[in-house]
Amino acid sequence: MPVIRFVREGLDVECYPGENLREVALREGIELYGLKGKLGNCGGCGQCITCFVDVEGAAPAALSPLTAVEEQKLRRRPQTWRLACQALVEQSLLVLTRPQTGLADREAAFAEARGHELPAGPTAWPAPPPGEEESDDDRADGQLDDAPGSESAMGDLAPQPGAPGLSATSGEAGAPAADRR
Repeated sequence: MPVIRFVREGLDVECYPGENLREVALREGIELYGLKGKLGNCGGCGQCITCFVDVEGAAPAALSPLTAVEEQKLRRRPQTWRLACQALVEQSLLVLTRPQTGLADREAAFAEARGHELPAGPTAWPAPPPGEEESDDDRADGQLDDAPGSESAMGDLAPQPGAPGLSATSGEAGAPAADRR
């Protein structure tokens, strides 16, 4: 899996290829926002431009291409800045959160982060383990067994005589409303 090395936080985080950078950071407890962003971020729509990150030195294919929103919102910002909410992680990379706030010894921090090699990671989501894949026939027939000898997954949904909404005598749906509980 790709690894995101958060330089400011000194933390490496694995993610799946194609995951949203903002969602990965928030899931891992990484602070993306300054005060303004904490008070009024747009929730990942690219409108508030408060989730800036710097991806200095990242390979061009490490993140998805700039979106139209980013091209407009970042036109007066450094070329290495991205909006975390708009970027999808494709390969391992270094990320500096909140670059607008500065970082003491920025060059030293990046040099140290680059000093430890990042694994490239796979470029696709992992395949399900063998034997866990459903066939199209199973889905169409409703014959999904949870385990050998168990009722099918649909078996639990079969009507039961005496159940609410069913006639107590015949076990069929359609009993008069007065008889229903």
